[in-house]
Amino acid sequence: MLTIIHGSDIALSRKYFLEEKEKIKDAVLFDADTINLTHLTQVFEGGGLFGETKYIFIEQLMTKRKKSAELTTILTFLEKHAAEHTIILWEGKELERSSLNLLKTVNVKIFKLPQTLFQLLDAIQPGNGKILIKLFHETIKNSETEMIFFMLIRQIRILLTLTPGSSYPDLNNLIEELKRMAPWQKSKLEKQANQFKLEQLLYLYDKLFQLELSQKTGTLTMPLSSAIDFFLVEV
Repeated sequence: MLTIIHGSDIALSRKYFLEEKEKIKDAVLFDADTINLTHLTQVFEGGGLFGETKYIFIEQLMTKRKKSAELTTILTFLEKHAAEHTIILWEGKELERSSLNLLKTVNVKIFKLPQTLFQLLDAIQPGNGKILIKLFHETIKNSETEMIFFMLIRQIRILLTLTPGSSYPDLNNLIEELKRMAPWQKSKLEKQANQFKLEQLLYLYDKLFQLELSQKTGTLTMPLSSAIDFFLVEV
C-alpha cells in the first residue's frame, strides 16, 4: 500500500508519521534530498527473502522535489511496488490536488488545522483574553499545543509587520508572504493590527520570544498550554 500523509497541521501529521514508523522494527527511512531510483531498486529488488514485505518511509519527496521526469519516474516506481510493500510518504504541508493526481492509486491521510485555530488567531485583540482562552482550549482538543504556539508567534509577527513604524528584526521574510495574500486577507489583518499600539505588539512578541526560549532551553516551569493561558490573559 502507498500512503501519503500531509496537511496544514504539520505537527499532528508528523507525529502520526513517526508513530507509524516506530511500529516497524526494520523500517527504511529516506529523505527527499538523497533518494533516487538506484536506492529504491536496491531496497525492493536487492537481497532479502523472496516475497519479504518492505516498509519504506520517505520524507518531503513531493514537497522538496519539483515536478519533473525524475519525480514522475520515482512515483511510478513506488506505485509499481505498492501492492507487495508498505510505502508511506510524509509531506510537511498540504499538497495541492495537482500533486496528488501524480499518483493513480494512493491512500491519502490529511491533517487539517481546526477551524477554531483560525478563530483564535482572528480574535487576537486588546482585552479579549477570556474569548482567546476559550478558543485555545477548544483548539488543543484537536491539534498539538506546539503547532498552536507556532501559529500564535506567526500571527503576532504578521501584525507587527503591518504596523507602521515597526522596525523589529526578522520580519522581512513575511513581506513576500503578505504580498501573495488576497486583498481581503491583508485588509483583515491590517484592521486587526490597527487595534494595537506598536508598543503592545512589541510587548506580546517579546513575551512569546521569552516563552519560546524557555521551552527550547528546558527552563519552562509549567506545561506549555498553561504558559499560553497566561500569555492570552495579557493580550
